[in-house]
Amino acid sequence: MRAGIRLAVLLLLAAAPLRAQAFLEQFSYEGLRFSGIAFEFGGILSNSVTTEPIGGIRVDLGVIAPRMRVVLGGSYFKGDFKEERIAQFEQRLEDVLVDCVCDSISVGAITQSNLELYLALQYLVPALGRVQPYAGIGFSAHIRDGDGDVIDETFVEDALDTVAAGVDGSIGVDVAITARIAILAEVRGVLTSELQSASARGGLMIRFP
Repeated sequence: MRAGIRLAVLLLLAAAPLRAQAFLEQFSYEGLRFSGIAFEFGGILSNSVTTEPIGGIRVDLGVIAPRMRVVLGGSYFKGDFKEERIAQFEQRLEDVLVDCVCDSISVGAITQSNLELYLALQYLVPALGRVQPYAGIGFSAHIRDGDGDVIDETFVEDALDTVAAGVDGSIGVDVAITARIAILAEVRGVLTSELQSASARGGLMIRFP
C-alpha cells in the first residue's frame, strides 16, 4: 500500500513540470496586435463620492493565450464627497476647535476626480452566436485630484491629491453587430486602499482586421 502511494506521488511530481511547461507554452506574443478600440459610458458608485457618470476608452491588444485577451484602457469621473463624509470631517473640526464661538462649521462641497489607467486579462467564455461573454482581472493606477473652496491650497487638498494602485475585476459581453463593430456591456469593480467602486458601462467597439 505504502509503495503504491509512493509511486503515485513520484508520478505526480514527475508530471508536474510537464504540465507547467505545457501551460506556459500556450502563451505567445504572436497573437498580440492592435485589434480594436472602444468608447464607453456609464455610471459609477463608490464608498466615498456621489454616484456619477463615467467615461472611458479601451484598446483590444489581441490574445496572449487561447481565450485570453489583453486589454489596455482608461476612464475618468469626478464627484462630490458624500454628505456623511463631509459631516464627519466637520464634526472632527468642531471637536478640535474647542474655543470656536460659531454655531457650526461648514466646509462646503469637496470634490475629487479620478483618472484610471488599467491593464487587464479577459477570459473569453465560448461565444453564443454573436455574443461573446468574458470575465477579466487586472491592475490599475489611479491619479486623483481633490478640490474645494475651503481646502484650496491647504494640506487637506494635498492629501486628496494622490496616486494609488488598484485591483480590478469585470464581467461583460461583446455583441457583434457587423464584422467590424460590436456593442459592449460591462460591470466592473475596482479596489484601492482609499476608494472602492463599482460601475456599469456600455459602449461601442470598432475592430480592425
